[in-house]
Amino acid sequence: MSRVGRNPVPVPSSVTIDVKSGNVVTVKGPKGTLEQTLNPEMEFVEENGEVVVHRPSDSREHRAQHGLTRALLNNMVVGVTDGFSRRLEIHGVGYRAEKQGENLVLQVGKSHPVVFEPSSKEISFEVDKDGRGFVIAGISKEEVGQLAADVRMARPPEPYKGKGIRYQGEYVRMKAGKAGKASG
Repeated sequence: MSRVGRNPVPVPSSVTIDVKSGNVVTVKGPKGTLEQTLNPEMEFVEENGEVVVHRPSDSREHRAQHGLTRALLNNMVVGVTDGFSRRLEIHGVGYRAEKQGENLVLQVGKSHPVVFEPSSKEISFEVDKDGRGFVIAGISKEEVGQLAADVRMARPPEPYKGKGIRYQGEYVRMKAGKAGKASG
């Protein structure tokens, strides 16, 4: 049995979960509302302030979808209570980030500034005072992660000098440059 799917999803008192026909799940909490269509074959049972996901059979596909469905539901509950965030750092001379209105504007060595708009009203940007780091925050783990990946791809870290945008704590493996002419 799926180890992840077996675990119940704890539901805080400030969160309400509504399951409609076709397993359209709506989760409302203090930070907002998320709606997602989950696998229609899975069954949700609410008991003692927790939601348990049950699968119809032990087939390979149902076992795989069991843990995924539980993880997606848990991410929705965590998103509307705590939210998700990704911190990115900018390395390179002259590279910086700034916030203009709701948009994130990056100067990363291109002939033009790179502008990122929030994909939904729940997504927000927070830029450090020195412009060397910023945080992407929101209630949907999928949207926050995808937007962070898109921003990183504006100037991924290069392996010779390490210049570019990287996740906080990301290790960039450096390569040796050209070998100089040997004297002698």
